[in-house]
Amino acid sequence: MSTTTELLRENDLPTHASVEPEHEPPVTVITRRPGWQIVDFAELWRYRELLYFLTWRDVKVRYKQTVLGAAWAIIQPLATMVVFSLFLGRVAAEASSGIPYPLFVLAGLVPWTFFSNAMSTAGQSVVGNQNLVTKVYFPRLFIPMGAVGAGAVDFVISFGLVLLAMLCFGMLPGWNILLVPLLFLGLMIAALGVGTLLSALTVAYRDFRYVVPFMVQLWMFATPSIYLQADSELGSLSHLVLPLNPAYGLIANFRVAVLGGNFDFYSLAVSGAVSLIFLVVGCLYFRRVERSFADII
Repeated sequence: MSTTTELLRENDLPTHASVEPEHEPPVTVITRRPGWQIVDFAELWRYRELLYFLTWRDVKVRYKQTVLGAAWAIIQPLATMVVFSLFLGRVAAEASSGIPYPLFVLAGLVPWTFFSNAMSTAGQSVVGNQNLVTKVYFPRLFIPMGAVGAGAVDFVISFGLVLLAMLCFGMLPGWNILLVPLLFLGLMIAALGVGTLLSALTVAYRDFRYVVPFMVQLWMFATPSIYLQADSELGSLSHLVLPLNPAYGLIANFRVAVLGGNFDFYSLAVSGAVSLIFLVVGCLYFRRVERSFADII
């Protein structure tokens, strides 16, 4: 019986049976990049969808299991504005040029809060994603970029608070407000440049995680976020030196774009150029050392 079954099985086979070769799995070859290269734009474009998911993940993690959720993006600059208005309102009211001091402070604190938070979060982003870095290959530059992108979501929410405060104080935005997106782009470039450099340095030198919060506190008082730094009080040299702080010219002109006034094109040009320099240097150093992240993180 078994012999008959075997013969039937043999007869069922076609006379000219062809065996197709099995499909080999795709092979991805990761080659060593040139030593000093700013950005591989082709690679970033190929993985562009990943940037969206990393940004959205950072947004969800930030407000996961919170009582107030995205309202924290409003509470932080609002609470800071109340504190400075109570303690510095009378002293710094003259520097506000006739604008209500709470509104004057809020228009400077909103961009500063974005810059400081985005820079700090980006600086800690690579170390905070060590499990992802050591297991999956993707453009590592997306990690600090995603952190800055998540901060942009907070900025959009908090900027609505500025517009609402203007209506409460009886002020309407002028044509200058059309320049807000351009100035915000400059702040994003500055935050990404400094944050990318700090993220690479933090991987190799862990004490940078303690340096950054202290640096941000000092940086705030070198930036006209809560007051105007007049040349008559600090000297004419200050007008030449202070814009070397990338946040100085961007935030000062951001306030002018929102509340009106005369733009300081010198400080805007210098701070914008310094922001681009930080971005180039940060990306160069990041690309130089990123291949060692998985070994030392």
